[in-house]
Amino acid sequence: MRELPMFVLTVGLLTGCQTGDEALTTNSAPTAVTGPAASAIAGDMASRFAEQTGSPETTTIRLDKSETEYAIALEAALRGWGYTVTPERKTTIKERPVALTYAIDIFDGQVLARLTTPSIAIARAYTQTPNGATPASPLSIMRHN
Repeated sequence: MRELPMFVLTVGLLTGCQTGDEALTTNSAPTAVTGPAASAIAGDMASRFAEQTGSPETTTIRLDKSETEYAIALEAALRGWGYTVTPERKTTIKERPVALTYAIDIFDGQVLARLTTPSIAIARAYTQTPNGATPASPLSIMRHN
């Protein structure tokens, strides 16, 4: 229970310094989240993102390309929810993709995962298991105005 306030404080501090369009960059330091844990976390975060943002069929997500297992699993999970995912800043003259950044870090033995757009940030802590990962905290949601 003591980790939850620290998690909320960490997420608040990390998301409080963002600017609208270029909020955060994709995590450049590799994190030891691979295989089943990366897939489980990416799947859960994508489903929570879809719950909070709605209409995946009409939304194009701009996600920078990365070859980490988590990035690949996140892209696949978002596509599975019906989002169009592209690394391009503009796809057509009328359409401007929603910039989605992510971060995944290890803190006190738990995995902290975050997805951020200019309008919303969601975060959650996970515990890695031999078969994947399980949520270790409630979903944290921060809406940007």
